[in-house]
Amino acid sequence: MKATSPWDQRRPERELLLICLGGIGIGVILVLGSLHGAGKPLGLTSLLPFLVFALSLAGLHLALVMAGFRGDQILVVAMAFLAGFGLLARTRLGAFDAGTGGSGLADFAFVGGFLAMLAILLGFMGGRYRALAAGHWPWVWAGISLLLVAALLVTGQRFRGAIFGTGFITPTELLKVSFVLFAAAYIDRQAKGLGAWEFHGLMPPWRPLAPLAGVWAALVILLLIQRDLGMVIILGVTLPVLLVLGTRHWGYMGYGLAGAGLLGWLLLAVFQHGERRIQAWLSPFHDPTGDSWQVLQGLSGMYSGGLWGEGFGAGNPEYTPIAESDFIYAVIGEELGFVGGALVMAFFLLIFLRGLQIAYRSRSSFGLLLAGGLTTVLATQTFLNIGGVTKFIPLTGITLPFISQGGSSLLTAFAILGLLLAISDGEPPGTRARARSSGPSPARSRAAKSPRAPARTRKVTPHTPPEGS
Repeated sequence: MKATSPWDQRRPERELLLICLGGIGIGVILVLGSLHGAGKPLGLTSLLPFLVFALSLAGLHLALVMAGFRGDQILVVAMAFLAGFGLLARTRLGAFDAGTGGSGLADFAFVGGFLAMLAILLGFMGGRYRALAAGHWPWVWAGISLLLVAALLVTGQRFRGAIFGTGFITPTELLKVSFVLFAAAYIDRQAKGLGAWEFHGLMPPWRPLAPLAGVWAALVILLLIQRDLGMVIILGVTLPVLLVLGTRHWGYMGYGLAGAGLLGWLLLAVFQHGERRIQAWLSPFHDPTGDSWQVLQGLSGMYSGGLWGEGFGAGNPEYTPIAESDFIYAVIGEELGFVGGALVMAFFLLIFLRGLQIAYRSRSSFGLLLAGGLTTVLATQTFLNIGGVTKFIPLTGITLPFISQGGSSLLTAFAILGLLLAISDGEPPGTRARARSSGPSPARSRAAKSPRAPARTRKVTPHTPPEGS
């Protein structure tokens, strides 16, 4: 059979990316038309963000073809659609206008994200991602995680209850990668010990668990001091999931739920910031012009959007505080309606599904843990953002991956996707597949210990042809 070229192998991705560019291009024309009708001056530079976006996707696809990348194609397309939605929403909000604090030309954050994703993908494809867990690297990732939080606590500035770095960046966003790398590598090494529960399977083995729990607890305490509740929840969800994936012992999930309840009580009893957010969630009309103002404005906008939305440029997202970041999903719901919001959620679900498939198909246990942990981070972040905007859960002030405006958050989301794509590329030939069971079956064990029985022979009677033949 004739081998297909990398260009032909990635044909589905190329065709879907063209459909994506066509849809986003139509949306850009509608957005710019509505802005022009509202009296805003437009020029050729107004199309520059979309042109940069299109060139970035083209460059990404060509780079994957030239590198002979064999990984997931649907994941790239889903990312492109979500990043395109973010481009439309930020254009609608004037993020690229020089007069509103934008660059006047283009916001190059998503370009940096594309480059970071491509660099990580090419650097760790072909099974090279396993080097991230080799040697002393697990403790390097633990040290980087602690250093990020401690440095921000010392040098950061407080704004709207949280602590930010210089230029309002949040370097702790990198915890979504560094902590998962540490936890996945450590659990991969200590899987046997972590799975040996004591006292008839009721108590986890504290000796191998102590270093992992110690690093996690130190990060949570520092994050609570910074009032970064969203990151605390992300780390609190990710660690039990990784322990269950690595040991296949569901008891870790039970202890995780108990710890979540204890942490929630602590937030209400000690931290006034968390208590105010709970009150704004339970009784938003108790303080409609204070802590509940943002939630109520977002809900009002989505309600006015209805099923099909008011159309690009016809809504009033400027009435919602921080709409370009925390509440960008409310902008989509107002101007594209329930259908537009459901479409965004469908693409997020597609990314999560592909991430779980990549984890399941990984030929190494570290690949399983890393892909599962990164997918959990993205899913938890998405749930916290959309759930907070729609008042399903209390507001945490966390961004929506690939869509919200933001430098460090956007770069981290693309870095996560780069690692997932690198794992999806597979392993080099000859790599031993990971065991999918906890050990050999009893029947096979007995057969291996017993001496080999001699082969039974069958007496063969010579064939005598009939007479006259």
